[in-house]
Amino acid sequence: MSVVVPAFNEANAVRAGVLQQVLAYLRSSGEPFELLVVDDGSEDGTAELTRGVIAGQAAVRLVQTDHGGKAHALVHGMRAALGRIVLFADMDQAIPIAEASKLLPWFDRGFDIVIGSRGFERKHASLSRRAISYGQLMARAVVLGFSDIVDTQCGFKAFRRDIVGPLFDRLVVYQRASTTRVSGPNLSPGFDVELLFAAKRQGLAIKEVAIECDHRRGGGRPTSVWRDCVRGMTDLYAIRSAARQGRY
Repeated sequence: MSVVVPAFNEANAVRAGVLQQVLAYLRSSGEPFELLVVDDGSEDGTAELTRGVIAGQAAVRLVQTDHGGKAHALVHGMRAALGRIVLFADMDQAIPIAEASKLLPWFDRGFDIVIGSRGFERKHASLSRRAISYGQLMARAVVLGFSDIVDTQCGFKAFRRDIVGPLFDRLVVYQRASTTRVSGPNLSPGFDVELLFAAKRQGLAIKEVAIECDHRRGGGRPTSVWRDCVRGMTDLYAIRSAARQGRY
């Protein structure tokens, strides 16, 4: 398995030992693995700190890119992955890496993509965050007719590696994610939706699996909720337009 962790200004998390925690779990699994940390143009020394942690560890790689946002980092990391299964996870570990054990068995049952789902009962999530999640589901249903997946935005998804490249090649709205340049935090809110929407259009088998998530450990990025909601709605309409043109 390849584990891809995007990182933008995550020096505090690296200092707190997050990468050692992830490595400890992967080693305890007894299965071959690689860990790819994708530094998305951080400005706080994330890359330098990561190098210190991974020095001499052949199973860990640092991938560095110019700052382009979360989608940008994920595309670079997942395309560079070598494992049969590629999983991406957030650095904050609001969803602990150990939850991967709930996703992996489904690949042996024929699924191409297995995604973690926080559902609506989200541990320690604020009422406003739960309301936004419900609103996102309703918006996807109205704009795309896409409501059978409850939690498209969960940052904990696994893919068969052989589908990753072709799936990215079919993206329209985020087609240029690998070359995008931005300033400041950028969560690329429509990326996960387009990824799953394109996968469904291609007939790939997707399984949604309930996982544990502690929101007290996540959500600390200084992003604008209003800006991300507007960007998310814009992305939904762009995906619908592309779908009507038969581009998926």
